[in-house]
Amino acid sequence: MKVLVIGAGNMGLTYAEAMSKSKQLKKRNVMILDSSPEKILSLKKISHFDVFENLEDCLPQADLVFIAVKPYHCEDLFAKMRPLINKGQIVISIMAGVTIQTMQDALGIQKVVRAMPNLPAQVGKGVTSFIPSKEVSRIELLTVESLLDTTGKSIKVSSENYIDASTGISGSGPAYVFYFMQSMMEAALKMGFSANDSKVLVSQTFDGAVELFNQSDLSPSSWMNKVASKGGTTRAALDSMEDNNVNELIKEAAYAAFDRAVELGKQ
Repeated sequence: MKVLVIGAGNMGLTYAEAMSKSKQLKKRNVMILDSSPEKILSLKKISHFDVFENLEDCLPQADLVFIAVKPYHCEDLFAKMRPLINKGQIVISIMAGVTIQTMQDALGIQKVVRAMPNLPAQVGKGVTSFIPSKEVSRIELLTVESLLDTTGKSIKVSSENYIDASTGISGSGPAYVFYFMQSMMEAALKMGFSANDSKVLVSQTFDGAVELFNQSDLSPSSWMNKVASKGGTTRAALDSMEDNNVNELIKEAAYAAFDRAVELGKQ
């Protein structure tokens, strides 16, 4: 089996690197294509996959094709791909907002998987939601899922609407966490901690809280109640957040990302 990754940006390169180390693929069975001459030069220094700059040289060889380019590039890319693609190939797209039907119509094929990964895939902690077209067989889907899992975990969803929704939760979600971390670090600096100590205090707090959550069946609310005692410091902080409607603002932010993903699909 040969896999082609189109686009060597952050996510494309992450998947190429992870899949090239997979037990499922033999060495050099991952190909990667990019249009940037500078990127091509840097990629050729990596020994575990083949690098291409022309679709004609690699697309016909692929069994699975990962498309990892910005959504606004898809129209031109699809036009170049269509004469070279065959109906036995499976296309896996991680482009936000580009629907299965759009890809099927533009490429003239039926086997398509739409996926939404997130940035922690770069450290093997990603989560990818995905949905296949009905033409992808169960065996083919197991192969796709195992390749998606090389960057973390994957979740099969029942509707493309959930791909847009997961964009608002997991796809864009790391930025929300970084936003919160930045605010806490700024507060620590204001309290007099050094930049390094502020980073350690905040990063270890997040890491530890997530580990506690993952190792138990308790809800976030239950954990908050464990930490916060009546009249205590944590309760003062949580009361401040409630008074400032932080809970609703976070949900509104997630829906803003979700709504934008839907808009991209309509464009």
